[in-house]
Amino acid sequence: MPEDPEDLMADLASFNEKLIAEFRANGGKVTGMFANSPLVLLTTTGAKSGKQRTTPVVYFEDGGNVVIVASLAGAPKNPAWFLNIRANPEVTIERGIEKFRARATVPARAERDRLYARASELMPAFVEYQQKTTRVIPVVALERLGN
Repeated sequence: MPEDPEDLMADLASFNEKLIAEFRANGGKVTGMFANSPLVLLTTTGAKSGKQRTTPVVYFEDGGNVVIVASLAGAPKNPAWFLNIRANPEVTIERGIEKFRARATVPARAERDRLYARASELMPAFVEYQQKTTRVIPVVALERLGN
Protein backbone atom coordinates (compact mmCIF):
# COMPACT_ATOMS: atom_id res chain seq x y z
CA MET A 1 0.00 0.00 0.00
CA PRO A 2 1.56 3.35 -1.00
CA GLU A 3 2.32 5.82 1.77
CA ASP A 4 2.26 8.94 -0.43
CA PRO A 5 -1.33 10.31 -0.34
CA GLU A 6 -1.22 11.11 -4.07
CA ASP A 7 -0.17 7.53 -4.88
CA LEU A 8 -2.89 6.20 -2.59
CA MET A 9 -5.52 8.35 -4.32
CA ALA A 10 -4.29 7.21 -7.76
CA ASP A 11 -4.52 3.56 -6.61
CA LEU A 12 -8.03 4.14 -5.26
CA ALA A 13 -9.13 5.83 -8.50
CA SER A 14 -7.77 2.91 -10.55
CA PHE A 15 -9.45 0.37 -8.23
CA ASN A 16 -12.77 2.23 -8.47
CA GLU A 17 -12.58 2.45 -12.28
CA LYS A 18 -12.14 -1.32 -12.54
CA LEU A 19 -14.92 -1.96 -10.02
CA ILE A 20 -17.31 0.38 -11.89
CA ALA A 21 -16.54 -1.33 -15.21
CA GLU A 22 -17.12 -4.78 -13.69
CA PHE A 23 -20.36 -3.61 -12.02
CA ARG A 24 -21.73 -2.24 -15.30
CA ALA A 25 -20.60 -5.23 -17.37
CA ASN A 26 -22.24 -7.73 -15.00
CA GLY A 27 -25.54 -6.11 -14.02
CA GLY A 28 -24.26 -4.96 -10.64
CA LYS A 29 -22.35 -8.11 -9.71
CA VAL A 30 -18.67 -7.85 -8.81
CA THR A 31 -15.89 -10.17 -7.67
CA GLY A 32 -13.10 -9.65 -5.19
CA MET A 33 -13.43 -7.95 -1.82
CA PHE A 34 -16.89 -6.54 -2.64
CA ALA A 35 -18.33 -9.78 -4.11
CA ASN A 36 -20.92 -10.19 -1.34
CA SER A 37 -21.44 -6.52 -0.53
CA PRO A 38 -24.52 -4.59 -1.58
CA LEU A 39 -23.11 -1.97 -3.97
CA VAL A 40 -24.54 0.95 -5.87
CA LEU A 41 -22.83 3.36 -8.20
CA LEU A 42 -23.33 6.93 -7.03
CA THR A 43 -22.89 9.66 -9.65
CA THR A 44 -22.55 13.16 -8.23
CA THR A 45 -21.84 16.57 -9.70
CA GLY A 46 -18.51 17.98 -8.57
CA ALA A 47 -18.84 20.79 -6.02
CA LYS A 48 -16.03 22.78 -7.63
CA SER A 49 -15.60 21.27 -11.10
CA GLY A 50 -19.24 20.68 -12.02
CA LYS A 51 -18.09 17.38 -13.60
CA GLN A 52 -19.93 14.09 -13.16
CA ARG A 53 -18.13 11.70 -10.79
CA THR A 54 -19.09 8.07 -10.21
CA THR A 55 -18.15 6.20 -7.05
CA PRO A 56 -19.02 2.66 -5.92
CA VAL A 57 -20.47 2.65 -2.39
CA VAL A 58 -22.05 0.04 -0.14
CA TYR A 59 -25.66 0.66 0.79
CA PHE A 60 -28.72 -0.61 2.56
CA GLU A 61 -32.38 0.28 2.28
CA ASP A 62 -34.46 2.05 4.88
CA GLY A 63 -38.05 3.13 4.37
CA GLY A 64 -37.73 3.00 0.59
CA ASN A 65 -34.52 5.05 0.55
CA VAL A 66 -31.06 3.93 -0.43
CA VAL A 67 -28.77 4.75 2.52
CA ILE A 68 -25.02 5.23 2.18
CA VAL A 69 -22.30 6.06 4.70
CA ALA A 70 -19.53 8.63 4.10
CA SER A 71 -16.94 6.64 6.03
CA LEU A 72 -13.89 6.78 3.74
CA ALA A 73 -12.77 3.80 5.87
CA GLY A 74 -12.45 6.04 8.93
CA ALA A 75 -10.21 8.67 7.32
CA PRO A 76 -10.07 12.06 9.07
CA LYS A 77 -11.99 13.80 6.27
CA ASN A 78 -15.20 13.15 4.39
CA PRO A 79 -15.05 11.55 0.93
CA ALA A 80 -15.24 13.87 -2.08
CA TRP A 81 -18.64 12.47 -3.05
CA PHE A 82 -20.06 13.72 0.25
CA LEU A 83 -18.85 17.26 -0.45
CA ASN A 84 -20.39 16.98 -3.90
CA ILE A 85 -23.83 15.99 -2.60
CA ARG A 86 -23.77 18.83 -0.08
CA ALA A 87 -23.30 21.25 -2.98
CA ASN A 88 -25.47 19.37 -5.52
CA PRO A 89 -27.93 16.99 -3.83
CA GLU A 90 -29.45 15.58 -7.03
CA VAL A 91 -27.59 12.36 -7.91
CA THR A 92 -27.88 9.28 -10.09
CA ILE A 93 -27.93 5.79 -8.59
CA GLU A 94 -27.16 2.54 -10.41
CA ARG A 95 -28.35 -0.52 -8.51
CA GLY A 96 -27.94 -3.74 -10.45
CA ILE A 97 -29.36 -2.98 -13.90
CA GLU A 98 -31.61 -0.21 -12.55
CA LYS A 99 -30.64 3.46 -12.92
CA PHE A 100 -32.54 6.35 -11.34
CA ARG A 101 -32.28 9.93 -10.12
CA ALA A 102 -32.39 10.62 -6.39
CA ARG A 103 -32.15 13.49 -3.94
CA ALA A 104 -29.54 13.18 -1.21
CA THR A 105 -30.31 14.38 2.30
CA VAL A 106 -28.17 14.30 5.41
CA PRO A 107 -30.38 13.33 8.37
CA ALA A 108 -30.36 15.14 11.71
CA ARG A 109 -28.17 13.62 14.43
CA ALA A 110 -30.75 11.31 16.05
CA GLU A 111 -31.77 9.82 12.69
CA ARG A 112 -28.10 9.64 11.64
CA ASP A 113 -27.31 7.68 14.79
CA ARG A 114 -30.17 5.24 14.13
CA LEU A 115 -29.08 4.72 10.53
CA TYR A 116 -25.39 4.39 11.45
CA ALA A 117 -26.26 1.75 14.04
CA ARG A 118 -28.21 -0.15 11.38
CA ALA A 119 -25.32 0.17 8.92
CA SER A 120 -22.96 -1.15 11.59
CA GLU A 121 -25.20 -4.17 12.23
CA LEU A 122 -25.26 -5.01 8.53
CA MET A 123 -21.59 -4.16 7.90
CA PRO A 124 -19.53 -4.37 11.12
CA ALA A 125 -16.54 -2.53 9.58
CA PHE A 126 -18.45 0.72 10.16
CA VAL A 127 -17.91 0.31 13.93
CA GLU A 128 -14.15 0.23 13.37
CA TYR A 129 -14.29 3.18 10.94
CA GLN A 130 -16.03 5.39 13.51
CA GLN A 131 -13.46 4.40 16.14
CA LYS A 132 -10.59 5.40 13.81
CA THR A 133 -11.71 9.02 13.40
CA THR A 134 -12.76 11.98 15.52
CA ARG A 135 -15.33 13.16 12.96
CA VAL A 136 -18.91 11.98 13.16
CA ILE A 137 -19.20 9.91 10.00
CA PRO A 138 -22.15 11.19 7.97
CA VAL A 139 -25.00 9.07 6.69
CA VAL A 140 -26.88 10.02 3.52
CA ALA A 141 -30.42 9.05 2.57
CA LEU A 142 -31.11 8.91 -1.17
CA GLU A 143 -34.77 9.35 -2.09
CA ARG A 144 -35.84 8.32 -5.58
CA LEU A 145 -37.08 11.17 -7.80
CA GLY A 146 -39.91 10.41 -10.23
CA ASN A 147 -39.22 7.62 -12.70
